Amino acid sequence: MSKIINLRTHRKQSARAAKRREGDAQAARHGRSPAEKRLEQARADLARLHLDGHKREE
Repeated sequence: MSKIINLRTHRKQSARAAKRREGDAQAARHGRSPAEKRLEQARADLARLHLDGHKREE
C-alpha cells in the first residue's frame, strides 16, 4: 500500500526545493571572483572581435 502524504506539506516542500534550485543557479551565475569576471569579459571581447573581423562589407 502507498504512503499517505499531506498534499499541502508536499506542495510547500516542492516549492522550497524549486526556490533553492533557482537560488543555486543565481549564485553560480553571479557569485564569481573579480578575476573570473575579467576572464569572462576578455573572452567575450575576443569572440566579438573575431566575429567583427569576419563581417562582410557591402
